[in-house]
Amino acid sequence: MSTKIHATVDALGNPLGAHLSAGQASDLEGADVLLPQIHAPILIADKGYDADARVIDLLTEGGKQAVIPPRSNRHTLRTYDRALYKARHLIENFLAKLKQFRCLATRYDKTARNFLAALHLAASVIWLI
Repeated sequence: MSTKIHATVDALGNPLGAHLSAGQASDLEGADVLLPQIHAPILIADKGYDADARVIDLLTEGGKQAVIPPRSNRHTLRTYDRALYKARHLIENFLAKLKQFRCLATRYDKTARNFLAALHLAASVIWLI
């Protein structure tokens, strides 16, 4: 069984939200859940979230800036702020910190509910450190 963790962090790398989806599911499934919860004026995400209707248009309607590099197979390539995109390492750092918790790295929990509870517990410990 594989599980994909979708997470949001603030400008300091502290966790703000998390969602679980099946490992084979698209990244956009997590975006549908987490995007309405974002209050920041800028969203930095990887290429997996490059979708006009589900992400980009939704953010621009809300007055937010999307810093998402375009996928290589797009017909019209969008521009993005490369200097601002370098801050995406904060989410990668948060996910690396999660791997320090053995129960999350090896996925001991059998149910998604228990796995998400362990994720929230680890995120709260990371927030306090």
